[in-house]
Parts: sequence; C-alpha cells; structure tokens
Amino acid sequence: MDGSYLPQVRAQYEALPYPPRDPEEEGQRLLPTWLDSLPMINHYCFAGQQDFGHGWRVLVAGGGTGDATIYLAEQLRSTDAEIVHLDLSAASIAIARRRAEIRGLGNIRWLQESLLELPRLELGEFDYINCSGVLHHLPDPDAGLRALLGVLAADGAIGMMVYATYGRTGVYQMQELLRRINGGCERIGQCLDNARQVLAALPSTNWFARGEQLISDHRRGDAGIYDLLLHSQDRSYTVEELYAWLHDAYGLHIEFSDVGRGRAPYLPDLVLAPRQPPFLDAVARLPPREQQAIAELLGGTLVTHSFYLCRGARVAPYGDPEYVPFFCHEPVTGPELSAIIHRSREVPFVMRHSHTGISTPLDVGRFGKFILKYIDGRRSFAEIFALVRGEEKFRRSPPDDATLFADFAPLYRFLNAIERMLLTRCRA
Repeated sequence: MDGSYLPQVRAQYEALPYPPRDPEEEGQRLLPTWLDSLPMINHYCFAGQQDFGHGWRVLVAGGGTGDATIYLAEQLRSTDAEIVHLDLSAASIAIARRRAEIRGLGNIRWLQESLLELPRLELGEFDYINCSGVLHHLPDPDAGLRALLGVLAADGAIGMMVYATYGRTGVYQMQELLRRINGGCERIGQCLDNARQVLAALPSTNWFARGEQLISDHRRGDAGIYDLLLHSQDRSYTVEELYAWLHDAYGLHIEFSDVGRGRAPYLPDLVLAPRQPPFLDAVARLPPREQQAIAELLGGTLVTHSFYLCRGARVAPYGDPEYVPFFCHEPVTGPELSAIIHRSREVPFVMRHSHTGISTPLDVGRFGKFILKYIDGRRSFAEIFALVRGEEKFRRSPPDDATLFADFAPLYRFLNAIERMLLTRCRA
C-alpha cells in the first residue's frame, strides 16, 4: 500500500464513522467491550492484584466512535484514572465525545492522530492499551505494534483484536469480487451501491453466503458494508502467525479470549464437546500454542482474534488459597449453580451453556457443589474451604486445601475457559 493509505482510511471514517452509534442512546444502555472488562484485565494481565487506582492510565488507540473508551471510562469513573482516546477521524471523535458528554464522563482526553504518531506525541506511558480492529488496517502492522509497545508501561498490558483468517474466508473472496466489479470506482456511494447489489444477488453456493452466519457487519448499514467488504487495507492472521509475530519476535505472552466465548474456541476438547474422539488424547499432550492452532482449524468459527498481550505471563493463579473466585459476565451465583448440580440426576453432570453453545459432561467432583455454594465474590478459597470442611458430612475426615483444589479443578477449568469464573486478590 502506498502513501495514500492514511488519507484513504481517514476519508472512509470521516464519511462513515465506525461502528455506527447514536449518542442519544447512551441514556438507555452501556455497551460493554469484551476485553476491556476490568475484572478480566485484572485476572489475565495483573495476576488479580490490580485495584486500578493511583493514576492508572489507559490509551484507546484507534478508538473510533468510542465503544471501548466509554466502557473503560464508565468503569473507572470513581477513580483518578485517565483515558486517552486517539483516532484519525474527526467525525468518529465527535460521536465519541458526545456519548461521553451525555454520560457526564470527564476522565477522557481526546486526540485526533494516527497511532503511528505515538513516538512524537510524548504522551507518557500507559498501564493498559486498547487496540481493537486497528493494526490489520495498517500497511505495516508491525510499525503499529512498535508504536504501542513504545508507550506501554513495563508491567502494562494490551487488549487487542485483529481479523482471523479461516473464519473470514468468504469475506476475502467477496472483497476480491467487489474489487473486480468496482474497477477504478473511487466514489464511496457507487462502491456501496454495487456491494448492495452483489449481496442481494449472491447464489447460495458463494462462500460468503455459506458462512454468512459468522458475520454481521454488513447488516449494520453502509458503514458496516464498507468496513467489511470495501476497506482499502485489510489483512488477517492465524493463531500460528500471531505466535510467530507477537511471541517469537517480541517475547509477548498471549492470552486469547473470544467475545462471549472466552478461550473455548481455542481448546480442542471444547470445540468438539460433547464428542471426545480418541485423537484428542494426543492433541492434549501438545504445547498450548499447537492446541490453539488445531482448535482454530477444527472449529472454523473464529472471524477475529481477541487477546491480551503482556511482557510475561501474569494470569491469576489457580491453587492459591488467598485468591477470591467470582462469577463474571452472567447473573449466575455460586449457590444457584450448586443447586442446579444438586438437583441434576445426570451422571456425569452435563453443563449446558447457551451463550457459547456448549453442552458437555463435567466432573463436578465430590466437593464441587459445596464449594460453589460458598462462592460469593468476597470469600477467598481459604474461607470457602473452611466452610466446606464445616459441612456435617465432611467433619469427621475434613479434606485439605490440596484435595479441594484438585477436586474443583475440572469445574473451574470449564467456567474459567468460558470467562464465567475469574480470580482476584482485591476484595469487593
């Protein structure tokens, strides 16, 4: 891509701010952005020990119309944190600023710049950087990554999203088709009209039509159609390509978490659940990196890769009695899940989870339903285990911590894999 890249992208987002948002809807709902949930950031990037105080600084690099900025600023409203919203498009920033004004958010700084200009902006270091859907639109994504790493605090973290290759197979065929049909067309309106005609006429055999259930942007109006099918610069990555780039070249630790589904699409046994063919035994012995690459190919549903990047692994550790387990993303409680398991007559217990579409048998162990009963988001494992040992049926031969952790591990692994149970050292 030549030097006209940035003007082309700027022109697109000035004409069609993305994602399309009506600021007046801010009074009706808060739109969460998956990776920017503070409990998740804490669990995966700060070993559960971050309280988000003491001048915490956030950069939203390529913030668009403000989803991540607004969500982060709202969560950090009662702290002294600063959020810097950086974007190329004045039209997009105007929408984001109006959204913030309606919410009364005063903790945001607005900058109309490219993230490639970060080295000269002298903004200081950031504890957390959101860069969602941006690097894959750069002519040199590596230059963008270097710019982000240059302003990332030594113990900071990045929440990133880039496009995934296999799930977007039909998208790239459609992009090529439209490039051929549009020829030298430069008018956004004419290109969009051609795209709408093509979408309306697609035969069912077309690869985009076959995989259309995986994609929704083109149903969100002109901005969605253009961003998905007519963008001037768009590339994607496989799991292995991300490891080669981010881990091998830069030594960064990667923690995947697909929107709404967590790590489940990256775990072969959950991709195939409830079926567990024998070959999975051999797959389970492979390094996590290889397992994740296999899961991506098995499932075929990943259209984006969402993940955290840190300089070294900093995930909250399972097995430490001082950590507090809590439920995240769904209004379920430990006692409620304990009661469901207690009432179930299925052996083994079958976990049915509608949001991820997973239905799989789970080993809930001897103590699982008792441990769940005492999980309230405030008690540590040490306190929960003491209450379990106080149950009448366990008083004669009380289990030690190691026994309880081992017994609860399969249930925790599943709930954590779908991001419904996380850990923290910070009390509610």
